[in-house]
Amino acid sequence: MTTVAPISDTSSRILDAAERLFMAHGFEATTLRMITAEAQANIAAVNYHFGSKEALIEELFRRRLTWLNEQRLAALDRLEAAAGDAPVKPRQIVEAFFGVAIRMAADTEGGGCNFMRLLSRTYTEPAEFVKNFLAEEYAEVLARFKAAFFKALPDVPQEEFLWRFHFMLGAMSYAVSGADAINVIGAGQRDRDQAGDADALYARLMSFLIGGLRAPLPERAAKPSKKPRKAA
Repeated sequence: MTTVAPISDTSSRILDAAERLFMAHGFEATTLRMITAEAQANIAAVNYHFGSKEALIEELFRRRLTWLNEQRLAALDRLEAAAGDAPVKPRQIVEAFFGVAIRMAADTEGGGCNFMRLLSRTYTEPAEFVKNFLAEEYAEVLARFKAAFFKALPDVPQEEFLWRFHFMLGAMSYAVSGADAINVIGAGQRDRDQAGDADALYARLMSFLIGGLRAPLPERAAKPSKKPRKAA
C-alpha cells in the first residue's frame, strides 16, 4: 500500500520515528531528542527539514492524510458518477469513507497501522494546533461526504446525522487504536484471535457502523407528526 509520498531518506526516517513515538507516548511527552535518537539523525536535521516540532507533526499527518482523503474522494466520485442524479446508497458512502481507513490500519509494513493508532489517539488527546490543522485537512472531504449522506438520508435530521457520524468516528478510532478491551469483556480465545484479523475487523465494524447509521431516531430527534388543525 502506497501511503507515503516520496521524500528524502533522512526526512522519512525522522517522520517514521516520530510517528511511532508520538503514537506510544503522545505529543507532549515525546521530545525531539527521542525522535532523532530513534531515527539515527541529529537535531539539526529536524530543523533543516521541518523547522520546528509543530511543523514536523503537521508534515507527519499531511503525508498520510493527503493520500487517505484522496482515496476517499476518488471512491465517492466513482459512486456518484454511477448513481447519476440518484442518491448514493448509505452503505456505499460508509464504505467509501471508513473502509479506506480500516484497510490503512491493517498496513503493518508501510506504517499505516502506526498512523491510524496515532490518529485515534489524537482524537482523544487533541493538542489545539493539531485539532485546527486536522480541521483544515478534513474540510473538503467532510463537506463532500456530509452532502452525500444528507442526500441519501433525507429523513434523518442533519443534527442527528452529525451526532451519528461523531459516534461512528469514535467506534472506528477505538477499533483501530490497538486497545485490548476484547479481553476485558470476557471474550473467548476464538474472539481474541479474530481481533487481529483485518478482514474480520472490517466486516464486523462496517456492519456496526451501518447499523448505527440506520438506527431508529431517538424520540427527541424524530420529526413531529402533523396533526389536523381544529376548526376555529
